[in-house]
Amino acid sequence: MSPFPDSERDALVATAHALADAAREATLAHFRADGLAADNKETSRFDPVTVADRASEERMRAILAERRPDDAILGEEFGPKPGTSGLTWVLDPIDGTRSYLSGTPTWGVLIALSDPTGPVFGLIDQPYIGERFAGGFGISEVTGPMGMRPLRARPARPLSEAILFTTFPEVGTEAEGAAFRRLSARTRLTRYGIDCYAYALVAAGQIDLVVEAGLQAYDVQAPIAVIEAAGGIVTDWEGRPAHQGGRVLAAANPEIHRAAMEVLNG
Repeated sequence: MSPFPDSERDALVATAHALADAAREATLAHFRADGLAADNKETSRFDPVTVADRASEERMRAILAERRPDDAILGEEFGPKPGTSGLTWVLDPIDGTRSYLSGTPTWGVLIALSDPTGPVFGLIDQPYIGERFAGGFGISEVTGPMGMRPLRARPARPLSEAILFTTFPEVGTEAEGAAFRRLSARTRLTRYGIDCYAYALVAAGQIDLVVEAGLQAYDVQAPIAVIEAAGGIVTDWEGRPAHQGGRVLAAANPEIHRAAMEVLNG
């Protein structure tokens, strides 16, 4: 039985959609704009942040300050804000800033609502395409140019027929990259570089696996909620909870998850 009354669930879902609407407006205001610049958050590699990342998170935080002042917030750009309700909003204002800078429509806004056990509701929103994937509280759907459709992850099939995605070909450390390459060699097709949209495709029944390493909580909590609501499974590479990030294995079903995990740890 859900610990949330229907009225509270409805209010929480409405708040999540209000956050996504605000983030859409903020991110589209700068997408493919002439002269869009980025600051680099790291010294050893290019980890960009733009005015759109900051504006998106600022707008979401302003809504939460008004609607849910007692909830905690964990956001990529402005860090944690403590709360007293036991609920945390986990925000990635632009997941895939490199894609955003490149003009590709595969970045997204990630919004998760979590309790102490992990994410209970999530949205993966792609503002330019106009697709929004929602999961949790009995909801599993995508809305967009093709209307509203239910989300359902793919049924089991052999690893040799699977489609595998990741963001970066190097996939973390040298050892993690070697494990990924072992898995890639066993699948039918491997594709790279579409950030959070790959997780949405698992929930939509289009692909079988996403494998990544070095993730943060705000990278993965919304995808976990969406994929699990669609019947998929998300863990770390050892089968443990992945909502704090790290090495993540997202799979369309338990069978292909088990097969992938055996190869990654072989």
